[in-house]
Amino acid sequence: MKVSIHFTLALFLAALLSGCSTPKVIEVTRLSDKSLSCESLKEEYRNAEQAKKDAEDVKGLNGTNTAAAIFFPVGIVATYSNANEAIAAADSRMMRLSDLMDKKSCN
Repeated sequence: MKVSIHFTLALFLAALLSGCSTPKVIEVTRLSDKSLSCESLKEEYRNAEQAKKDAEDVKGLNGTNTAAAIFFPVGIVATYSNANEAIAAADSRMMRLSDLMDKKSCN
């Protein structure tokens, strides 16, 4: 009986931890950026926008974040910190790509 309780608790904690998704922090600068075509720059910009949206979604109020805040507050702080880092990186990437598109006179 005691093993069953520990096993159930371990499964619950594992599920809770796996539910704390962390968005990917994208690279702000890539060596190949300057050689990209206008269309490739636009595609990279769309990818950065999506990365930012994904990071913002992680910070939203949802069941996983609520449970994490109650049962694993350190995890939710780490998740929010990672999401903020991912948002900042995506913003910086979009600014860099926008500058490159301006220099290449992309529409």
